[in-house]
Amino acid sequence: MAASLREMEQRHRSSLEAFVLRARRVEEHSLAADWKGLVALGAGSMKVTVIGEQAVLRQELPSEELVESATARVRPLLLEEDPCAYLKALAAVGYFCRDLPRETSEVKAKRAEWRARTKPAPDSGYTVMVGNTTTGQTASLTDHDLAWAWIYGDVVHHDPDKRRAADPFGLAERFRAAVPLITWAMVAAIELLNHIRALQHDGILDLSPDVLDQEVVLRSTTWEHTGQAHTAPPGTPAPEHALSPFPRGWTSVQEAKPTRSSSSTASVPK
Repeated sequence: MAASLREMEQRHRSSLEAFVLRARRVEEHSLAADWKGLVALGAGSMKVTVIGEQAVLRQELPSEELVESATARVRPLLLEEDPCAYLKALAAVGYFCRDLPRETSEVKAKRAEWRARTKPAPDSGYTVMVGNTTTGQTASLTDHDLAWAWIYGDVVHHDPDKRRAADPFGLAERFRAAVPLITWAMVAAIELLNHIRALQHDGILDLSPDVLDQEVVLRSTTWEHTGQAHTAPPGTPAPEHALSPFPRGWTSVQEAKPTRSSSSTASVPK
């Protein structure tokens, strides 16, 4: 029984630590730099202007490329089987806070809200209907289905079924539906991340400090390293490992200038 309890605690702790690492990466996305703007995007708000008998609906959305990169960071949180899934992290918070009634209530509310946004009821959100006055063909799709058609048909995969069903609506309509889903998920993930930080600070959680401060995004993409460089003709055996000496045939670049066809490696003392 004690071993089973330890295994359960470790499983929940692993879920939290995996979530923290991914959520911190979401937190560092440039869309999250404007918090009010991110929340507004997640709400899916639009401006409606009435001009005579017509209404003009307008939404100002981020570039598709920017939302695409955010989607790559958020997507694992949406996949329930993924180690860092949002719902797994939420279940872990509920487990470690099971003796705290307020926390238990918050977990239930967050779970319901997450499911309502990621797996909404058929009558929630909005439905887009299109029709061809020449052929008489019509089609309709919910915003949720359009959003996933963009995610899995245009971005992370090329799902032919989702593309086929959503093609009549066009790329812009698919993208417009996806933006609120992705940005809302970002908001939810960052809010849960901050809550986990607070629980860790209060001693309720016992996560590895490393997951809260290790590097999760690159600040610079200029690569520069100082060490000892060696060169050798192609096919020369490489060292057995990073700390072993260079075999015969390798020469320091200080002694021989590499040719264009030579292979090279570097041994850098720690």
